[in-house]
Amino acid sequence: MEKVTVVGSGFAALTAIQTLREGGRPLDIQVVSPHPEFVYLPGLIWVPSGLRNAEDLRIPLRNFFRRMQARHVPAEAQGLSADGRRLSTTAGELENDGLIIASGGRFLKKLPGIEHAITPCEGIAAAERIRDRLRELDGGTIAIGFAGNPKEPGAMRGGPMFEFLFGIDRQLRREGRRERFDLVFFTPAPKPGNRLGPKAVSGLLAEMEKRDIHTHLGHKLKGFSADKVTTDGGEFPADLILFMPGMTGNTWFDHTDLPRSPGGLIAADAHCRVGGFERVYVAGDSGSFPGPEWLPKQAHMADLQARAAAQNLLAEFQGGPADRTFRAELVCIVDSCDSGMLVARTAKHSLVMPQMRLFHWAKRFFEWWYLRQYR
Repeated sequence: MEKVTVVGSGFAALTAIQTLREGGRPLDIQVVSPHPEFVYLPGLIWVPSGLRNAEDLRIPLRNFFRRMQARHVPAEAQGLSADGRRLSTTAGELENDGLIIASGGRFLKKLPGIEHAITPCEGIAAAERIRDRLRELDGGTIAIGFAGNPKEPGAMRGGPMFEFLFGIDRQLRREGRRERFDLVFFTPAPKPGNRLGPKAVSGLLAEMEKRDIHTHLGHKLKGFSADKVTTDGGEFPADLILFMPGMTGNTWFDHTDLPRSPGGLIAADAHCRVGGFERVYVAGDSGSFPGPEWLPKQAHMADLQARAAAQNLLAEFQGGPADRTFRAELVCIVDSCDSGMLVARTAKHSLVMPQMRLFHWAKRFFEWWYLRQYR
């Protein structure tokens, strides 16, 4: 019986495990992650308003692992042998016949004063800090923005920042406090959300204008302090700063011979295969993949890549061609706590549908539908 190691317990990792089991081949699956739990990161946008709390978003995985007959190893990856067959972890070395790396990415935190900003997608604790700071503030300026990895433009996660921006605006209006706050959206890009498509850029900027949200666009970031954001185009005050930096690879990649992209991610081919390694695959935020310049770093894309990676690994075990690829597809709802904008993009089509209450409820339904497989 072949032994497969999956590193991570996020979107890509869990989809890979399911796909391996769906293949019907007897496998010994071991899962390496610090805790046997899944954090539903898309729901973090609803924590500041109280629509979601930690218990809603932290899903224990023991029952799921039992159903999948997967053994969880509570550890962190630390390195990998030159042939890919031994993964070094904080719990010791684990041997494998096939490896799928889905341990996510790491945020670049090099800007001076970055400690004064909250990075929302770091997890539940960060979202709770935002919630608590909003409760403490009686007024002032809230600055919300994002940036990319200069060496890997695709390694960014800007979508959630639009959702925090519009969600906080809506929350303050509901609380009758909006007139006491200035909201400022900032990013070095002159056209925020350009990866979503030109129509999305126009829609997002129009929504900001409609909500009286100020913008500071197209200026390189220089740093943060406790009460301001500084760029090469000037500075502006900020009593609360939410900032999503660009992404790079996990630190444990540095202790391996894994091929790296210019931005520090694991370089993969269109089949999610890691070059120079036999039966080693990568999926999700850990990898750098060929595709259009707008190829997103989002949960949906991670699922598609994980499915291809697992199917190709199964094909290798069976002696067949490992030729599965993944669709380049961007699908998201930019939520505002009570409405949402639908954005979808493929190689041939681009769709943007304006703010509607229906899309907010569709996003909530999808959350329920997606999470039920793991509860």
